Amino acid sequence: MRISIIAVGQRLPAWVNDGFKIYHQRFPKHIKVELIEVPAIQRTSGVTADKAMAQESERMLKHVQPGQRVIALDEHGKQWTSRELSTQMEEWQQLYPQVAILIGGADGLGPECKARADRTWSLSRLTLPHGMVRVMLAEQLYRGWTLIQGHPYHRD
Repeated sequence: MRISIIAVGQRLPAWVNDGFKIYHQRFPKHIKVELIEVPAIQRTSGVTADKAMAQESERMLKHVQPGQRVIALDEHGKQWTSRELSTQMEEWQQLYPQVAILIGGADGLGPECKARADRTWSLSRLTLPHGMVRVMLAEQLYRGWTLIQGHPYHRD
């Protein structure tokens, strides 16, 4: 299975990169997790939040491959428990061997990304910094994989 995390933002703090790397390195070789960073749009007086999201969406969607299952991360999406995520991941393995997970920038995901998504997932109803979302997402994907494997990492 290949999971492409397509995220707005580059040059994030070291703790974000370090946190992501910790979980990324734990995946087995047959689970390919890649992080694709797209540049955020510079907000100036002439660039509204809607314009920025539209331009960022265009940049993100260029990285979505035909046939990929697309999951949009959004605070209004469905929340899953870790066990429900592992069930989703089992479904991805069987039916959708290539998955793209979209993480928006400071203004969120544009309507173009939400429209392209097959599912909308919420990590939390809280508004989270997108760098922190990367780390949380990597950890939860790792946790989901360990649940599928029966690994003792997850404790009920």
